[in-house]
Amino acid sequence: MLTLQSPTVADRARRRIALHLLLYLFILYIVAFLDRTNISSAALEIPHELGFSDNVIGVGSGIFFIGYLLLEIPGAVIVERWSARRWIARIMVTWGLVTVWMAFIHTPRQFYTVRFLLGAAEAGFFPGIIVYLTHWFTAQDRAKAVANFMAAIPISQILGAPLAGWLLGVHWHGLNGWRWLFILEGIPAVIFGVITYFYLTDRPGQAHWLPTEEKDWIATQLENEKQTKKFAPSTGFFKAIVCREVIVLTFIYFVQIVAAFGFLFWLPTMVKRLSGLSNAKVLIIAALPYLFAFITMQLNGWHSDRSGERRWHTAIPLFLSAAGLAPLVFLNLGTIPVLVLFTLIVGFVMAFLPCFWPMPVDLLCGSTAAATIGLINSIGLLGGFAGPALMGYFASRTHSFKTSFAYMMVALAVAGVLTLSLQTKAPETGARKA
Repeated sequence: MLTLQSPTVADRARRRIALHLLLYLFILYIVAFLDRTNISSAALEIPHELGFSDNVIGVGSGIFFIGYLLLEIPGAVIVERWSARRWIARIMVTWGLVTVWMAFIHTPRQFYTVRFLLGAAEAGFFPGIIVYLTHWFTAQDRAKAVANFMAAIPISQILGAPLAGWLLGVHWHGLNGWRWLFILEGIPAVIFGVITYFYLTDRPGQAHWLPTEEKDWIATQLENEKQTKKFAPSTGFFKAIVCREVIVLTFIYFVQIVAAFGFLFWLPTMVKRLSGLSNAKVLIIAALPYLFAFITMQLNGWHSDRSGERRWHTAIPLFLSAAGLAPLVFLNLGTIPVLVLFTLIVGFVMAFLPCFWPMPVDLLCGSTAAATIGLINSIGLLGGFAGPALMGYFASRTHSFKTSFAYMMVALAVAGVLTLSLQTKAPETGARKA
């Protein structure tokens, strides 16, 4: 007679931690990404009401990342040394209030100012979460954890597009729909900021919801990992950042962000100019590629953890994204083929993320890892300024996006080659023991 084997301590700990933390962090990132990218939906109407050009919209979208740069590294270190719970709660309340403020702009200067302040308010959230995940998930589970967390990016677009399409068509109390978009998407950040203060737990040792044997297991596993890093816990931040691998990781992420944010920000506008459909239909169509992205992110993260391989799982999505851009550069295609390519490009460029972010953690640990993750993210996210701004500039000059697609294609291919040159330590695979 066959009997079912009871779950091990390791299995129970993994399941309990994932259920308690990942769903909540996933919801927080949905709120964050909606507030970061709702400008791409609002850009369908802002030029008509305020007279902003493509260049103004592109610069305003990108200037978010200049503000983001200011507190990125300190924010990641604060999560490592002080309290993720308190820091993330502060971030969310602040950015929610600034998002609501965005509804009351009238001039390009006001637009730039509020976008800059929104970036400064949100700074430290993403790298802080990446650092926070290292307090709870071992190397063997980290790509899946990052994939589950970052699945909020495509899901936020899938959920947010119908909402944005509906709101753009309303006019309440003398305010147009794009203004209500910012008001109604900023308020949840404030609410969840307050909830976060009471819900999150900084470290396993403080988790009243985790049984003692499971606390001991995860603490032991994470401590053992520190001893296998390429750089010891005592390695200084300045020594780490001149390491070739860290420099290359920073450049790769910068290139990916230039392409991703440039493409994703302008996606609704490109679909509208291509199809001539209404705002609501455009936003629904522009959300469909994110469904494919959700699938590619989960599969790539799962397979990377299963195989214990990071470099090829990070490089291949970059190569596929570059290949998807090539027909847009060299061919004149119809509406349906272009929309199919848009879907493939979004899916591939997003599949890069779950396998990229575990690589810095495989190299470093402690405050050095936190600061380095903040550095990679902050410098990389300067690409979030460059991408939308460059596409806006070329679109204004050439009345076409082909030039932008060409530089993205080349940059992504180069980033893929550089990824394969990295010498990072892959997580160990094989049988897991409690």
